[in-house]
Amino acid sequence: MAAQAQTVVPTDAELVQAQADLWRHSLYYLTSMALKCAVELNIPTAIHRLGGAATPTDLISALSLPAAKLPFLRRLLRLLAASGVFSVDRSAEEGKYCINPVSYLLVDGIPDEVHINHTSFVLTATSTRYVDAAMGLADWFKKDVVTPPFEELHGATLFHESMESLDADFHKMANEALEAHDNFGIPIALREFRDLFNGIQSVTYCCTGSGDDAAARAIVKAFPHIKCTVLVDPKMMIGTKSSDDGLISYVAGDMLNFIPPAQTVVLKFVLHFLTDEDCAKILAQCRKAIPSRKDGGKVIIADIVIDYNSPGPMLEAQLLVDIGFMTMTKGRQRDENEWRQIFKNAGFTDYKLLKKFGARSVFEVYP
Repeated sequence: MAAQAQTVVPTDAELVQAQADLWRHSLYYLTSMALKCAVELNIPTAIHRLGGAATPTDLISALSLPAAKLPFLRRLLRLLAASGVFSVDRSAEEGKYCINPVSYLLVDGIPDEVHINHTSFVLTATSTRYVDAAMGLADWFKKDVVTPPFEELHGATLFHESMESLDADFHKMANEALEAHDNFGIPIALREFRDLFNGIQSVTYCCTGSGDDAAARAIVKAFPHIKCTVLVDPKMMIGTKSSDDGLISYVAGDMLNFIPPAQTVVLKFVLHFLTDEDCAKILAQCRKAIPSRKDGGKVIIADIVIDYNSPGPMLEAQLLVDIGFMTMTKGRQRDENEWRQIFKNAGFTDYKLLKKFGARSVFEVYP
């Protein structure tokens, strides 16, 4: 007979701390709403234009806010600094709030190839359409359905033309958020993983639903000898043409059914939107499209890999994104064992998990 589990009785100190932890977990949404407020007020850009540091009084003036809101703005900024969105210099009588790496991503007009403004990501993730879908998770779990809560609630699929028909403004913002998410860090990745493209003569790059080809253009800019084919959803082909230098050509098609032949196929943030079964189908098409490993054939996959040994904030970020995907899409984030099984199901024989950059990782997968 199995031994019954014993409930551990917390100490007084642990119970007092536990109550504070429950406050924090229950009220986390206010951090998100404070961030949304800061973005809508354009506070990061205002601080940047004031030299990268500003007091609440400076911001009241710069943003033309009512003077009566000064004590409330101080409280908002205090929370955002405590949560890591801004840094704070308290050496002066009135603290100065400073741009840090997080708020740097929310500043408009920075001429930096690595900088991509993420305001659309924040506003999409904190929108009522996202939040309302998450509010219904308990009811969704009780139903014998696998349709994502977002789709069940709104009757439309995120990033799909059905969403555009329902709410064109939200659809536009969500696609801008997708592009910011997908295209961030491309120059960093090409520097960090330059050796990946040694000896490669041709690449097929598979676009996500937004049809954005920024990564393909960055690849041929960094490696002019590589001929690149971009596989685009047929609905995204309007206005798309081959590059003037002939290094990029565009093919309309569904990657579940066909991938243009090349020495290497690149899948950047494609598979985490999909079920395991669809991932295996796409990878099986990739295997058909590339030559043998001996002839340099491989698939390069850039995606999130959940790492349970990551520092707390990084792991939490990966798992929050996973629950976001569960709520909004049919996709998911995966750990290395789950990726390995998908590669096996698609008929691949080996892979390498290369070093991580941020929450992302890169795989080389071999036939």
